[in-house]
Amino acid sequence: MDPSFLTSGDFWRDATPFAEGFPGTLPSQPEMAGHVLFQTSGSTGEPKWIALSKEALLASAAAVNAHLGVDRSSCWGLALPTRHVGGFGVAARAFAAGCAFRHFEKRWSTGEFVEWLHENGVSHTSLVPTQVHDLAVSKLRAPEGLRAVVVGGGRLDNRSGKAARDLGWPVLASYGMTEAGSQIATQELASLHEIYQPAPIPLLPIWSARLSADGRLQIAGPALFSGMVSRAQGDWIYQKRPGEWHETADRVSLGPDGLTPAGRADTLVKVLGELVYPGAIECELADLTDGRLATGSFVVAAVPDERMEHALIPVFDAAVNRELVDSVIEAYHSRCPGFRRLGAAVVLDPLPRGPLGKPMMREILALLDAMKSKGA
Repeated sequence: MDPSFLTSGDFWRDATPFAEGFPGTLPSQPEMAGHVLFQTSGSTGEPKWIALSKEALLASAAAVNAHLGVDRSSCWGLALPTRHVGGFGVAARAFAAGCAFRHFEKRWSTGEFVEWLHENGVSHTSLVPTQVHDLAVSKLRAPEGLRAVVVGGGRLDNRSGKAARDLGWPVLASYGMTEAGSQIATQELASLHEIYQPAPIPLLPIWSARLSADGRLQIAGPALFSGMVSRAQGDWIYQKRPGEWHETADRVSLGPDGLTPAGRADTLVKVLGELVYPGAIECELADLTDGRLATGSFVVAAVPDERMEHALIPVFDAAVNRELVDSVIEAYHSRCPGFRRLGAAVVLDPLPRGPLGKPMMREILALLDAMKSKGA
């Protein structure tokens, strides 16, 4: 599909439900009119399709545009797939602002991407941490006309963020999800004059946020999804969102300066009777290497274990330098408590990743289980 189609008034006026790559026939319920469906890109759980009204998507687009100072003279550049809400949102923002829109159609290459930005006068774009890491490592300077790079789909570590800003890349950490039509919180343009930090992240004004009793984020706002399409006895069924507030699976802290992600509640595991969040260990490993260990190139998998309840296994892509692997695990073990120690490192060639470079945990766990069964 040509993404420019998403910037036309004809698309936004059409009430026919739209779902790129939907594996079947959409439900015929009238509630789905004027909705766009996205398969969630989460690394755990069963696949599901989130239904967002076009009004909700445009509410999100308008909020992001206002937050980033986008106007008719701006140009949104798309370098992400539109089947995910992060990429789709770029096209929606261009339509909402009535500004220029450009699509980076080539295979990811830092050199060609920078040249494309120059040639097209892109002022705003969205990237994932892996792409920003690549730009920082390449030491290519950002075009002067680039005003904002929204970074989503994962945590951009301190070193990569600082290195990118030192090269002129105006990277802004964001936090969002499919159910919210894209961004819930995004750093402000004023933060570009400060040292990069991945959090806290200010909430966009359209969102209300609170915490559940167990620390999960709950959100309400005009860009919230309408419902969900999932399989039931072989058929695709649409279910309406049950209330005004949506409780997410994410643990966060909320403060006057915004939101600080603390990991998914459903990925907390018990190790020797202690609660452990593997994602926090991943952040520690990345920080211990000053960003040389790129986001998306490894995971810490929690594997069921008869003695410990779960064993923590670091899994790396084959492209990661082995000496770096050994040194970071040694450094980590010199400071971690016993229950957070890691098992022997596993290398996968390649590490299963989605289109946005996000490791696919279900596939990784299945490969680990198969290796264990074979005695590998």
